[in-house]
Amino acid sequence: MNLNNKVAILTGSSRGIGLATVMALLDNGASVAGWSRSHTEIKHPNFKYIQVDISDVKSVENGYKETTSHFGNDIHILINNAGLGYSSLFEDLKIEEWQQLFDTNVNGIFYTSRLVLPQMKKIEYGHIINISSVAGNTGIETLSGYCATKFAVRGLSKALYKEVRNHGIKVTCIYPGSVRTNFFDEIDGATANENMIKPEDIASTILHCLVSSPNYHHVEIEVRPLHVKK
Repeated sequence: MNLNNKVAILTGSSRGIGLATVMALLDNGASVAGWSRSHTEIKHPNFKYIQVDISDVKSVENGYKETTSHFGNDIHILINNAGLGYSSLFEDLKIEEWQQLFDTNVNGIFYTSRLVLPQMKKIEYGHIINISSVAGNTGIETLSGYCATKFAVRGLSKALYKEVRNHGIKVTCIYPGSVRTNFFDEIDGATANENMIKPEDIASTILHCLVSSPNYHHVEIEVRPLHVKK
C-alpha cells in the first residue's frame, strides 16, 4: 500500500506508540486523524487532532463524523492503539476498573471498526491494525483484567480478518512486549527502562504492515525486547 493520499484514524495518538506512529504515517505521506482524550501536540498540514473517548460510543461516532467531514468519506487505515491497564490481585480489582478495561480495550475497537468497515468494503480497500499485547497470548499474574481484554482483542482480530479478507481488507493484530511508555505508571512494581522496546520500533512494524503488497497479509506479529532488565 502506497500511503500517499491515504487517510488514517489512529486512537491513543497523544503519546507513546500512538504518537510515534502518527509521525511515521505523516512522514510517509498519509493524512492522519489523531483521536485521544488529551491533546496531541503535532503541527502538520495533514494532521488533525480530534478529542475522542473511545470507551464512549457517542464520542466515537462524533469523532468519526468530524474526521470524514475534514478528510472525506474514504478512510483507508484504522489503528486501534488506545488502551489502559490496572495491576492488582484478581479479587482486589475494582468493578469499575474491570468495566473501564473492557470499555476502552475491547468495546473501543468495536465502536471504531464498525464505522470504517462499510466504506472499506465499498472501496474494497483498507487495513485495520489492533494493538494487543503479549498479555493477549499468555496469562500474567496481577494483570488478569488486562489479560482478559487483550485475549479478547486477539479473538476479535482473528475472527474479523477471516470475515473481511475477501473484501480487500486486512486485519493485523500486533502483540508487543514491554514498551518504554507511560503504561507502566499504573503498574505496581514495574517502571519503564532502557531495555524496553522503543515506541518508534512498534511504529516501524506498523508501517511495514501498511506498505506491504496487496496480497501479503500480516495476520499476527509478536515483538519483544531482545534483552530484559535483570
